[in-house]
Amino acid sequence: MLYEDLRSLHEDVERLEQAIADRMREEPKHPRNRLERDHEIANFLSRIQAQSERALQIYNEEQEARTAEVQSISTGDPFESFFKQLDQIKEFHKKYPNEGVENLERTYRRTDEGRTGFAGDVDGMFTGEEAFGRFFDLIILHDDFLNLPGLKGAKKLTYLQYLDIFDTFQPPLCPIKREDKMTEQYFSYITSLAQYLESFMRRIRPLEDLSKLFEAFDDEFQKAWDNQELPGWEVESSKNKKNASHAPVTEGTGEGVWCADCAKEFKNDNVYRAHLTGKKHIKNAEARKERPNANQDVEMADAIATSTLTQRLKEKAIAEREFRVRKLTSAMKTEREDTRVNVERKAGMTDRERQQELAAMYAEEAAAATDGRGQENGGDADSDDDEKVYNPLKLPLAWDGKPIPFWLYKLHGLGVEFPCEICGNYVYMGRRAFDKHFSEARHIYGLKCLGITQTGMFREITQIEEAQKLWEKVQRDKGKTAEKGVGIVEMEDTQGNVMPQKVYDDLKRQGLL
Repeated sequence: MLYEDLRSLHEDVERLEQAIADRMREEPKHPRNRLERDHEIANFLSRIQAQSERALQIYNEEQEARTAEVQSISTGDPFESFFKQLDQIKEFHKKYPNEGVENLERTYRRTDEGRTGFAGDVDGMFTGEEAFGRFFDLIILHDDFLNLPGLKGAKKLTYLQYLDIFDTFQPPLCPIKREDKMTEQYFSYITSLAQYLESFMRRIRPLEDLSKLFEAFDDEFQKAWDNQELPGWEVESSKNKKNASHAPVTEGTGEGVWCADCAKEFKNDNVYRAHLTGKKHIKNAEARKERPNANQDVEMADAIATSTLTQRLKEKAIAEREFRVRKLTSAMKTEREDTRVNVERKAGMTDRERQQELAAMYAEEAAAATDGRGQENGGDADSDDDEKVYNPLKLPLAWDGKPIPFWLYKLHGLGVEFPCEICGNYVYMGRRAFDKHFSEARHIYGLKCLGITQTGMFREITQIEEAQKLWEKVQRDKGKTAEKGVGIVEMEDTQGNVMPQKVYDDLKRQGLL
């Protein structure tokens, strides 16, 4: 039966490879369908790895059993082995009569509903605020941040402001001081924040090797910690502490070996051992023993060193989580910016608009699920589905044939109607289109049909009656001006300047000619 197991394993691997190739040829449009495809592929890859490890185990560890099986088939009676296996199969199905036969050809194909069950529960994987991995959901963490002890009396930050500074841990942007970070509440908060960002990245990027990325983060942090390159978590040099003459004992950083006799810290253990044989150390040790409180000094030095080491370990744990939060946020910069824009956009919406957007989102998800079920049909069915655009809010279409975003629709006021009677009661959506139409051919042609030739002064006029009254007034004013100009006598002075007779007489009386 080992060779049958090997054959089954190899067939399963080939079926999985074919299923992955089929999924990679798909290009889902909805984020939910893309996530479902990526999670399916990730699970297929994990199954390939597990099946390959099982096959290698049979090849490497069960060689003797395989040899015995080959010998029993080749040297013994083949029918005996055949009927023996047949009896085992009959006995199994007699014991489990309703057990179905596994068909690897259909196992990894999509069903009529468009799902295989290998992607997991994508719908329950994200909250409504996350919108299938497009935005962060830090509302609960924002509440935890506002309840930290170090923020008592400080200005409360809004959720939008929190999105700008949640990965900043140094003043002046961060209102929490270093001593306030050494509390259980802050440690719990920063741990939850790092775990959420890591979980969010695993959910939206199932095909990436995130374990390797996180190991790189840990190595980078350890290197920065050893070199004292993390801002806000530096320690004072042991030399400055050693020069304090009033202190009987001096603390170390907790990272090296502390010599209580010489009040000095050594980063390297070999250097410390060589130091113990030096004349200076021996002299300081003898002088320290001669002091009456030598034993108390030793105990105090050990207690201080232990306390310092514990404190430094706590600081390292908090600094490691802060470093992880900064790296994860930097790696998901697009999602962070999209989250801020989404929160700012929702802040300017009414409750009715939010309900409409939520209903449109649910309808879009249902349409996306329908499209996912029809991806296996191919051919003309796919092209017919692509031509249908789901637009329940009747939004204008963009250049790509899809409805524009709802926030852009509200920003430009495209929901406000501006009718124009001169254009044949044509309705313009939005102030921008309304202002633009006064210089377009439709409006100019309507004015010419009314006998109006000067179109520049008729801006903002949309009623035919108002345009006719204004045009009549313009004609009357023009006629009066023409009447005033009749009978004017022009005079010419000696220099050839032409002017009305009245002006000429006035200049002549003044002696200016």
